[in-house]
Amino acid sequence: MAYKITDACISCGACEAECPVGAISAGDDKYVIDASICIDCGACASVCPVEAPQQD
Repeated sequence: MAYKITDACISCGACEAECPVGAISAGDDKYVIDASICIDCGACASVCPVEAPQQD
């Protein structure tokens, strides 16, 4: 089960830097996670100040 970034995202970039497999990139209005790359480690969720990454 991959993580998904919710609309709570404030585009701070903390999650992108923390992802060990590079599954996170900047989208148009928020960061996005490529579910085919995500290894469900939760590193992004642990550093997010607004708890935007959630398990899908």
